[in-house]
Amino acid sequence: MTKSLSLTLILATLITLSACAELKETGRIIGDTTKEVTTEIGHATRDTTKAIGHASRDAVKSVNDDLSKKD
Repeated sequence: MTKSLSLTLILATLITLSACAELKETGRIIGDTTKEVTTEIGHATRDTTKAIGHASRDAVKSVNDDLSKKD
């Protein structure tokens, strides 16, 4: 009876450790993927904002040039 209980405890411990390792790896994969996605979103947002800023600047410059030519 004691031998069976010890074997059961050892087996349960090994299964638990294996499950913990898999959960840890899964968490790491999710974390890395989340980091990559948020980085890509941040870069895309930065690039879009930069493009809008440049387009706005060019539009204002164009209007100013047109107004200067009329004078």
